Amino acid sequence: MVHQPNDASQSICPWAASDPLYRHYHDHEWGVPLTDDLSLFSLLMLEAMQAGLSWLTILRRRDALLAAFEQFNPERLAIWGPEQLEQQMHNPLIIRNRRKIEAAVTNARAFLRLRQHTTFSQFLWSFVGGQPQISQWQDMRQVPTATEASRAMSQALKQQGFVFAGPVICYAFMQSAGLVWDHLADCPRWSWCRSVDYRKLWPDSARRE
Repeated sequence: MVHQPNDASQSICPWAASDPLYRHYHDHEWGVPLTDDLSLFSLLMLEAMQAGLSWLTILRRRDALLAAFEQFNPERLAIWGPEQLEQQMHNPLIIRNRRKIEAAVTNARAFLRLRQHTTFSQFLWSFVGGQPQISQWQDMRQVPTATEASRAMSQALKQQGFVFAGPVICYAFMQSAGLVWDHLADCPRWSWCRSVDYRKLWPDSARRE
């Protein structure tokens, strides 16, 4: 979904102003609700890769990460063995952290187990009551790094066998995947959350209400 900010006089979220790649991500992806299982899993794996690094690093390497990890397709990743893991340890284009590489495989297997009982989308969106939580923060200092919802999501994911899924990673994921809408209130992007196009992207159960 592409949405152009409608008032250039307003200030965008400060974190997005430092690099054109950040700005494009802020304007076109960050906070757009995702409900597709594979898209959600892929984004969660990118957030896990980001642990201890900047999101800009991940954006710069996103294409390489997707190529290396088979688009984060859980069914393909779940059958990886030592050979594939070791191959990625020598891939200079990705994040060469063994624990993170192994986590992608571990989480793919956990994803497949979870999907025997429910969709990944229903599981994740349940932590926000099935629809985006819209904030009206005035300052970046007000924006949390973790919440009760992200702590609950983290705990549930770990119970399902996921790793690299702490409360801070989960909250960053919730922001990225649109489970929460954390654009600052004076950001020109914020007003999109009032649009019909935005609501069309909500989970089906929320759109029927």
